[in-house]
Amino acid sequence: MHWFGRICNLGDGRHEARAPILQIATCFLGLCPFKEIDMTPTPVNVQPIPALTCSLSSGTTDVPLIEQTLGEFFDAMVARQPDHEALVSAHQQLRYTYRELQSASRQLASALLGLGLKPGERIGIWSHNNAQWLLMQLATAQVGLILVNINPAYRVAELEYALNKVACKALVTMARFKTSDYVGMLRELAPELNSAQPGDLQSARLPHLRSVVWLDEPGQSAEEPGLLRFSSLLAGGDAADPRVSATAKLLHPTDPINIQFTSGTTGFPKGATLTHRNILNNGFFIGEAMKLTPADRLCIPVPLYHCFGMVLGNLASLTHGATIVYPSDGFDALSVLQTVQDEHCTGLHGVPTMFIAELDHPRFKEFDLSTLRTGIMAGSPCPIEVMKRVVNEMHMSEVTIAYGMTETSPVSCQSTTSTPLAKRVASVGLVQPHLQVKVIDPVSGDIVAPGVSGELCTRGYSVMHSYWEDPARTAEAIDTEGWMHTGDLATMDAQGYVNIVGRIKDMVIRGGENIYPREIEEYLYRHPKIQDVQVVGIPDAKYGEELCAWIVLKPGQAMQEDEVRDFCKGQIAHYKVPRHIRFVTAFPMTVTGKIQKFKIREEMKLQLGLQEDKTA
Repeated sequence: MHWFGRICNLGDGRHEARAPILQIATCFLGLCPFKEIDMTPTPVNVQPIPALTCSLSSGTTDVPLIEQTLGEFFDAMVARQPDHEALVSAHQQLRYTYRELQSASRQLASALLGLGLKPGERIGIWSHNNAQWLLMQLATAQVGLILVNINPAYRVAELEYALNKVACKALVTMARFKTSDYVGMLRELAPELNSAQPGDLQSARLPHLRSVVWLDEPGQSAEEPGLLRFSSLLAGGDAADPRVSATAKLLHPTDPINIQFTSGTTGFPKGATLTHRNILNNGFFIGEAMKLTPADRLCIPVPLYHCFGMVLGNLASLTHGATIVYPSDGFDALSVLQTVQDEHCTGLHGVPTMFIAELDHPRFKEFDLSTLRTGIMAGSPCPIEVMKRVVNEMHMSEVTIAYGMTETSPVSCQSTTSTPLAKRVASVGLVQPHLQVKVIDPVSGDIVAPGVSGELCTRGYSVMHSYWEDPARTAEAIDTEGWMHTGDLATMDAQGYVNIVGRIKDMVIRGGENIYPREIEEYLYRHPKIQDVQVVGIPDAKYGEELCAWIVLKPGQAMQEDEVRDFCKGQIAHYKVPRHIRFVTAFPMTVTGKIQKFKIREEMKLQLGLQEDKTA
């Protein structure tokens, strides 16, 4: 994707909202297969691009946006290559061609209509990765149901909130996974299930929920009272059901299709509501950036309930006729390595901690990863040293960085394969097509000069429909001109390259000096013994805040605190050297790999007996 020039007056005026950041690395190969849309890469403009005079720029608009529903677009792809492999679910030993995937998803869509569900109604999915998840994604889109992604880490109170917030009428769930008993949690919330007929639940605590479907596996004979087997539900549908096509004709690209709950650290989660147009186009442009073709096979170990798996994985692949490969239900480094080798994968997704786990696996060198060329790294800032290892040791030579967030479907900035590697690993690239970004002074709101840090703001087609039935919180997050204020600190250089330097709330002020933890993390990553590191600010009576580093060492390594300080002395400013250092085995994080720095701060405050002074 190219970013040429800048426009100061775009705007469809629609609201965008704050969201958890996604740092994304991706790469590119090949061409796309469409005839309806000219997907031949636009020749790079050899004319010198004028240097930006302010931190504001817009993406190209030469490739038009897709104005179709997901179902329409997918059907057209199936017609082009019905016998091409669409999905491999390695842990389930399942394979689908594009025609088979279409048939199964239409059969499921028929079955969902048979439950009495109507377009616009909500159905939740509470599951790790499997073929049924993708069938649900396609089936719900086909008949206008809104798929509600529910975090598998949610427990009783969170599940109750999510289901009631968006009034889910149906839920598809895993029965159990490792130590988690999902059906047991549902029965705790809705003991009425024990005596209810499947599809006719009347629950005091879940008043909207009528149907609960559990994901059964071949050979599972025991029934779950009050629940319907997924296999039975699917068997009751008809791929040729005329209601499916009739319903699809009533849908519009701007209809909501998906709700994802934001994972904020305070307050109740907000339901980011996304449309066909939002996620279909973003998936398409991500695939364009990766230059995916039907020859590509994309390994997706990241969660499908998150934009990363659902959009950057599933939709990037399906919009380009590529093959989706799921290595396992939950992340397992060895399964990823084995699946990439066995399925000759050309692309691999993962959060930084996943790539680190794969690179440092004791059996890493046993596997042939030479088919890899591309992939996406996301979920948290992408460490430069890890990026270099991915390029050099995993053959992902064209890997690049991009930036986005759930409420923008998610990607908004991205680099190109022609960008020098040093630039690719040190920035999040240029703005995506049909989007605009700017960097502003957080206090005055003025656009800053190139190279000056400030808050990154964005707007464009990818902006979510709204927070579900929450106009007040939607409006709070967006200014009157439709700019989303991301809460991320960034710089933009004169060429338009964006670099994320941290979160506004993560910035540490030590004795009046503004310190960006990511700068220190990037420096510490260079130490040969350090595998991963997180730096936070904690209260200090003298300086207001002091720096604390939590460090994960590489396997078999040992280290003393003074070694870390000696490594910093004379290399970075004295006030940037962490005062408190802890060696840990892991960081607190969400299931998507987002590191929860606030939990590190809280733990250090407990360890050191610290209290924060109240400020105005």
